[in-house]
Amino acid sequence: MSMDKILSAWKNKDFKPVYWFQGEEDYYIDRLLQFAERNILSEAEAEFNLSIFYGKDAQWQDIINSCRRYPMFSERQVVLLKEAQEMDVRKLEQLTPYFLHPLNSTVFIVGYKDKGLDKRTKFAKVIAEKAEMFTFSKIKDNKVQEWIVARAKEKKIEITPKAICLLEEHIGNDLSRLDNELGKLIINIKQGKAIDEDDIEKYIGISKEYNVFALQEAISNKQLAKAMAILNYFESNPKLVPIQMALPALYAHFGKVYGAFGLKDQTASTLMPEFYYNPLSVQQAQQTIMNYGFEGVSKIILLLNKYNLRSIGIDDAGTSSAALLKELVTKIILT
Repeated sequence: MSMDKILSAWKNKDFKPVYWFQGEEDYYIDRLLQFAERNILSEAEAEFNLSIFYGKDAQWQDIINSCRRYPMFSERQVVLLKEAQEMDVRKLEQLTPYFLHPLNSTVFIVGYKDKGLDKRTKFAKVIAEKAEMFTFSKIKDNKVQEWIVARAKEKKIEITPKAICLLEEHIGNDLSRLDNELGKLIINIKQGKAIDEDDIEKYIGISKEYNVFALQEAISNKQLAKAMAILNYFESNPKLVPIQMALPALYAHFGKVYGAFGLKDQTASTLMPEFYYNPLSVQQAQQTIMNYGFEGVSKIILLLNKYNLRSIGIDDAGTSSAALLKELVTKIILT
């Protein structure tokens, strides 16, 4: 079940006695706990029937006592245990009796931000059997653009393809940060206006001319002078786009293009699903295909692997990140 389905059930007053939310994607856990804290009970009900514990400081006896209370002036009560991964596992396991026999009038929700419980343990087996247990994994890189579009739609705003690319390339799959930046944009732009690259530059600080997406475009079009201008900008602002950010982005682009050679053709309609239905990404892919071909893209991927190793000190005597990027991009464009 997705986060949206859980929220939909809660909005329809469909609650289970115990929920266990775990996984490495904090964003979904935080949103669910935030909704539970603010929306399951009315403000008047929450005054008597909302209890919040934090794993680092919580005592298991207090949690169980709160869960076993009956609600006052309300149909139900809500007990939240946040940051449960910070609670000593032996103390956490003391909650087992309550998980085995929960009260229907209590909605007990646990947020455990980690890879999750060891499935082999008795405690994990009890949770899996008795609680509504959900594991939220990190979003895959190839789903980030899709997520940005969906979240913008949820917030009832439009966002241009280039703005989507800039957010993805600069922020990656950090959903909490992406959500915060979208919120910042919504506050600052006029109602009804689509978010574009000018807004991204003005309110988030990502240059619309000097960024990884623009570098990809220059490489795709074999524009060496433009690529060097972008790299000079990166060199003068080393914290803006470090090599550790640029290399994965370039590898993702050329990796997707490499995969496109396995499709029946490389027309826009065929490439669209592979490039998140973003016309700018499709255009870049087609330019790359036209200018480099299968053999050229294969060589580029090998170059990216080689320079990734050099960037972490393998077979390299200490070349600066800026010099490595310039050397790499020059070799790519001259391929």
